Amino acid sequence: MIQKLVAILSIPDLRRKLLLTVVLLAVYRMGFWVPLPIVNQELVQQNIEKLQSGGGGPLGQILQTASLFSASQVGYSTIFGLGIMPYISCSIVFQLLATVYPPLERLQKEGESGRRKINELTRQITVIVSLLQSFFWVKAMSAGSVTGQGMVLAEYDTFIFHLSTAVMMTSGTMFLMWIGEQIDAFGIGNGISLLIMAGIMAQMPSAVFNLAKPVLERGMSIGSDNGIDRILLLIGLFVAIVLAVVFVTQAQRRIPVQSAKHVRGRRMFGGSEQFLPLKLNQSGVMPIIFASSLLMIPSYLHHQLLERIDIPYFNQFVSLPALYYLSYAGLIFFFSYFWAAVTFNPKEIAQNLKDYGSFIPGYRPGDRTSKYLEQVIVRVTFVGAGFLSLLAILPSIVSKVVNVDPVIAGFYGGTGLLIVVSVSIDLISRIDSHLLVRNQAGLTEG
Repeated sequence: MIQKLVAILSIPDLRRKLLLTVVLLAVYRMGFWVPLPIVNQELVQQNIEKLQSGGGGPLGQILQTASLFSASQVGYSTIFGLGIMPYISCSIVFQLLATVYPPLERLQKEGESGRRKINELTRQITVIVSLLQSFFWVKAMSAGSVTGQGMVLAEYDTFIFHLSTAVMMTSGTMFLMWIGEQIDAFGIGNGISLLIMAGIMAQMPSAVFNLAKPVLERGMSIGSDNGIDRILLLIGLFVAIVLAVVFVTQAQRRIPVQSAKHVRGRRMFGGSEQFLPLKLNQSGVMPIIFASSLLMIPSYLHHQLLERIDIPYFNQFVSLPALYYLSYAGLIFFFSYFWAAVTFNPKEIAQNLKDYGSFIPGYRPGDRTSKYLEQVIVRVTFVGAGFLSLLAILPSIVSKVVNVDPVIAGFYGGTGLLIVVSVSIDLISRIDSHLLVRNQAGLTEG
């Protein structure tokens, strides 16, 4: 491993890309600690731990989810408080609209110029969304809707300061978006994904410290809740889950594709056999994001509006873990198939194979090929959705069975672990491409 690291640093172009990426990520982490000037940070520090440790109920869960996907922590009220969540949300919306809205669909088919126009529209909408979100967030902090008491200093609790703070948070979001684009253009890896990964990994040192703190204070023991055997069990479980996530993330269903033979002059061309790879986890983390967001709604309504209203079936849904897990898994399956239907078009792929003179052995080009591809994607999506459902529920199971802090249990599954593994695999593959071009062994070889 040391030799491979030396080989990476010995390549000037790759070394420069890595250094720029590290510097930009460091700038992001420094900006994360710059607070908003109008907020009483002492009150924020007193209440934020209660909200995000579960004491804040559904609102605390919303803050945790927003912090996870925004590469920031909304509750800390910093200049990067919104993170890049507005940009991610707008990107997803435009990606979905491009499949059903003809003008955007035409732009997407124009190639690079069309994608640039869509990106420009996404940035413009991101500014508007960020302004609205940040302004309503500041108003909520002022009214005490977040923590039960106003967090804005009295001398700054005016419309002008609220608006200027919203502009400041919007500028922070656009700056993070610019950092992500600079990493894409001049660094290495996907910039937005690396920012999200950095935000998730920043929680790991404190989680590890909280796990090891009882052992350091009371000494090593066996059989207790904080014994060394329990820590070893958690470490082994973590390694096993990461290996499983890597395996499923890399797994593919390869469909053989053969090109037709044709003769030109005295030479025969074509006839080669290739593969059409279909990823087992075709939809990535999107189903978990959508499912967890929707399931927050009934819990939040129960917490805010219906605490004093006796609705037996609704209260039963909110309070029964088994029913919650079944609903969670059902929504993940639904959104997995929905996302696969949006991003994978069997008819279009079958037509492209026919136009290029290729075919799947045993199936005629056209409708037969399209039906076969549809059957395969249904089966593959079912397996991938089952894996996502298990991964989404694992943190809650680990937290209750092993009796660990929810922050620690979050590293044993869920969206955070899937994002970290996916981004790490993508980063390693990009580094390997630079090494292989220079005839050097990649990081995954040997």
